[in-house]
Amino acid sequence: MWRPSPPLFLGSLALLLLASLMVAVHVGGVLIPWREIWHLLGEGPSAQGPLGSILWQIRLPRILLAATVGAALGGAGTLFQGLFRNPMADPYVMGVSSGAALGAALYIVGFWRSGSSWGLPAFAFLGAALALFLVYGLSRQNGHVPVTYLLLAGVAVSSFLAAAVALLVYFYPEHLRSLYFWLLGSFAGATWRRLAWALPCVGITLLLAHLFLVRPLNLLLAGEEQAHHLGLAVERAKVWILFTGAFLTAVAVSLSGMIGFVGLVAPHAVRLLVGPDHRRVFLGSALLGGTFMVLADSLARTLLSPQELPVGIVTSLVGAPFFLYLLFRTKRGGALD
Repeated sequence: MWRPSPPLFLGSLALLLLASLMVAVHVGGVLIPWREIWHLLGEGPSAQGPLGSILWQIRLPRILLAATVGAALGGAGTLFQGLFRNPMADPYVMGVSSGAALGAALYIVGFWRSGSSWGLPAFAFLGAALALFLVYGLSRQNGHVPVTYLLLAGVAVSSFLAAAVALLVYFYPEHLRSLYFWLLGSFAGATWRRLAWALPCVGITLLLAHLFLVRPLNLLLAGEEQAHHLGLAVERAKVWILFTGAFLTAVAVSLSGMIGFVGLVAPHAVRLLVGPDHRRVFLGSALLGGTFMVLADSLARTLLSPQELPVGIVTSLVGAPFFLYLLFRTKRGGALD
């Protein structure tokens, strides 16, 4: 099977992401003509008129936040699939999403009201972090963290926290719509302030992961024992991979809610194109995840305009058939890589 060279492949994905950003700026409830887009971008944030306000105050922060969240989920999916050596793993496998959902639910039903736009993301992030530490604590045995125990503990904690969310919904049914909309994912609350901390957090984390975690992921492909013989501090590497992936997931979920299939499809699609080398897969998954999320959000904004679909519905409707296609195509090839 022919595979593109890494520079060509990554360059193509970067151009695809840029093209998706431009299309997303163009489409929406109000169509911004291409000539106007370049003019308004040239004027900067001080651009006047309704189109200037739409572009700079609503559309650009939303689009860039979608790309950031998609990149975070794509990178996290690669880390978890590499850690578990299973292409079916996704960023939500460790119970992080359920912890974020419980934190968001507690905020929505009124356990704490700050009146700030930071309240909901902060509670969601805190819930995700607590879930991760709970899973890690339950899995740790004599200084080791078996991958199987991590997976089982993640499933158990996720189920327990999901039940806690359901209990809150049962006792506070008047908040069901707000909670359900958040769980399905949305970028409607995107602002430049949120982007100002989300973009550096995700960008720096992805860069550090590429610099320091790609080699351990490649060594772990051969198994933990072989990786140890090759000089890798396996347990330390597993902890860094786990917490980095969980951090990226927690940031993404706290900003947008739970959006499925991005972190599952992007790494698998990239791996089929360029092989299992994580030096290529990691960056490619981040770029493809950002592109997929931007396009999905554009569809969510335009399909039922002026109403808006939760973006999680769009990613599932598009991602599920695409993933089944990849799955059956790989099955015909013999095995999952």
